[in-house]
Amino acid sequence: MYNIDLSFIKNKELVSSVSDLEIQFNNDFKDKIIEDLKNIQLEKSHCELCEMDLSDQTPLDGRNIVEANSKGVIGKHFCMFESNDITFHNNDVILVQIPDGIEVAIVTESNHVVKFKRQKFGLCGEELPKIIRKLTDEDVKKYETNTQNAKVAKDFFLEAIKSANLEMKLVDVHYQFDRKKLYFYYTADGRIDFRQLVKELANEFKTRIELRQIGVRDEAKLIGGVGSCGREYCCTSFITSFKKVTTQIAHDQNLTSFLAKHSGPCGKLKCCLSFEVE
Repeated sequence: MYNIDLSFIKNKELVSSVSDLEIQFNNDFKDKIIEDLKNIQLEKSHCELCEMDLSDQTPLDGRNIVEANSKGVIGKHFCMFESNDITFHNNDVILVQIPDGIEVAIVTESNHVVKFKRQKFGLCGEELPKIIRKLTDEDVKKYETNTQNAKVAKDFFLEAIKSANLEMKLVDVHYQFDRKKLYFYYTADGRIDFRQLVKELANEFKTRIELRQIGVRDEAKLIGGVGSCGREYCCTSFITSFKKVTTQIAHDQNLTSFLAKHSGPCGKLKCCLSFEVE
């Protein structure tokens, strides 16, 4: 039975220095994998290659679903759309309806790849954020305005915590697309009493304020960067939830003498150490 992780297949990783022939080969290889999986997993309940019954697998979700990444609270998430007359492709910028409002997201994967991922994760039929539409020119202008206003909010926040002597490190500021909420992501060594700060922010920006304390690994995921391996951080590119990486994992791989070398920019042991556990 095929058991292939498709998360490594990303067209955006093909930079301009790669030849057109290599790009075409990558796309053909990806299409071949998807076609093989379709023939075996979508159309059969029994795999003849390994004589394993596949009937107890999670059923494929028949809805129109894409995987999208948002800077807002939903992060990387599966989103659905109702109409069969509309198609979304990778890198399409969309508006997504969430319980608290509307967010902007970028489509990262579509078509059968999403179906296979969801089946492997055991997901089917759950409630999902709904796609409203692709961004229009008017939406783009509003998004750019929100981005500029977020920079103003950042400067105001930094001045406010400086005058109040609050031990906080601001990581990012995000305006919800419909401007119903303004998010401030920060790190701190302990709990911070920011009730007075929230009042000042609400009076200044006339919207709901939400301060979210995040960990150092979340900070690295949010900011992004390039690791010592020369690739984009795993947490930024494909990891959706952090696993606990302990010194025991490093010990099992005979790496305890080089813990500093195997720590990421967040100061924690690298996430990729957990990839070798199994």
